[in-house]
Amino acid sequence: LNPRPQCWEANVLSHERVRKISFELRREIVDLGGVENISELRLRKKIRKQRADSSGQSDVPEGPVGRQDFLIAAASGKIKVIEKFLEDGGDPNTCDEFRKSALHRAAFQGHVMIIERLLDKGADINFQDRLDCTALHWACRGGRLEALKILQGRGANLNIRDKLMSTPLHVATRTGHSEVVEHLLASGVKINAQDREGDTALHDAIRLNRYKIVKLLILAGADMKLKNAVSTAGENENGRKAWVVFSRDDFRMSSIPYSMYFRRVLQP
Repeated sequence: LNPRPQCWEANVLSHERVRKISFELRREIVDLGGVENISELRLRKKIRKQRADSSGQSDVPEGPVGRQDFLIAAASGKIKVIEKFLEDGGDPNTCDEFRKSALHRAAFQGHVMIIERLLDKGADINFQDRLDCTALHWACRGGRLEALKILQGRGANLNIRDKLMSTPLHVATRTGHSEVVEHLLASGVKINAQDREGDTALHDAIRLNRYKIVKLLILAGADMKLKNAVSTAGENENGRKAWVVFSRDDFRMSSIPYSMYFRRVLQP
């Protein structure tokens, strides 16, 4: 018999044992190192968070705050930088080349403290950018309900229009923020307001498949027969109609009787 196969098998088994021991040792080392790495990462994350909080709330620039820094601070929520700019006599209506002001930026991001501080210092609540959008338009675009409520409480015009003749309701509908739409409807905005193309919020909701908003608008009494440049609210460009089903829950807070279970609206 040839002893070589047996020797070869023995060598293979020996190598496998060494490999197994090596693998287990390496895994143990990795595991221990992993625990240390996790602890280190957690510590670093905590330090970064503390620094971020400190930079946003405590670190006040020693020198004057420039226009660009002021606008960036409004978007990033750095209230101390905003206060420093205003205390130094800065104009609360300071804006960029597109006339987008600090109030617009804060409203879009939902920084309510900055919104209140700017308004307290005299910021124009209906200040319009180059597209005639106000802070209310920007709050609706960002889906910032609390910002919307603050602006509304300070006297913002809920039916103000931009260059496309779009109201905040149009903007909230197009961006799909149903909670904002619901609040605007509850506040009594002009539900059938038409933009430059003749579109109502219902036209926009149907075209963009915002089915929840379609329901909200219909239950609030949106006119389905108003025509835009192409069709009625209940039709698409080809005049095709479809059915949208309402559940019993949809009618609990509505004056529409439950017997009107089906309503004919567009499904593009």
